[in-house]
Amino acid sequence: MVLESRYQTLLRHPLSGRVTRFAISSALAAATSAVVFPVLYVLGASTTACTILAFFAGAIPNWSLNRRWTWKVQGRVAFGREIIAYLVISTCSLFILSLATGWTNRQVRSIPAHHGIRVLLVTGSYFAVLAMLYGVRFFLYEHWIFSGRSRVRAALRSRHQVWMAARANRSP
Repeated sequence: MVLESRYQTLLRHPLSGRVTRFAISSALAAATSAVVFPVLYVLGASTTACTILAFFAGAIPNWSLNRRWTWKVQGRVAFGREIIAYLVISTCSLFILSLATGWTNRQVRSIPAHHGIRVLLVTGSYFAVLAMLYGVRFFLYEHWIFSGRSRVRAALRSRHQVWMAARANRSP
C-alpha cells in the first residue's frame, strides 16, 4: 500500500514524465542506429565510420524529439546552449562509442567475419556504452541544454551589474 502510493507519486512528478519521454526518444534514436550500424559493418565499413554514421542517424531526430517533446521547448533555438552544447555532448559520446566499438572489434578478430556473432558483439558494445551514457546525457540535457536559462548569460549579466554598481559608487 505504501509502496504503491510512492510509485504513483513518482509517476505524477514532472521529472518522471521527462525521463519516460527521454527514454522513448532515446529508444527511437537507438532503433535508427540499430539499423545503420550493423548494415554498414556487414558492408565492410570501419567501426569508426559505422559509429559516426549510426550515431548521427539517431542523434539528429533525437535532438528534435527531446527539444520539442521531452522538454517542450518552443520558439527560437538558443544556439550556444542548445546547438553547441548538444554538439559537445554528442562529440564526447561519439568519441567514447568509437573507442568501445574499436576495442571490441579488435577483441573479436579471431571470429570469422561471416559469422553473425561478430556483428552482434560489436553492435552490442555500441549499445552497451550508449545505455551507460543514458543517465549522464539526461542529466546534462535537463540541467544545461534544455533548462531554458543560460547560466553563462546570467553570470555575464551579473558581472556587468557589479562592475556598473562599483563604478557608480566611486568618488571623483
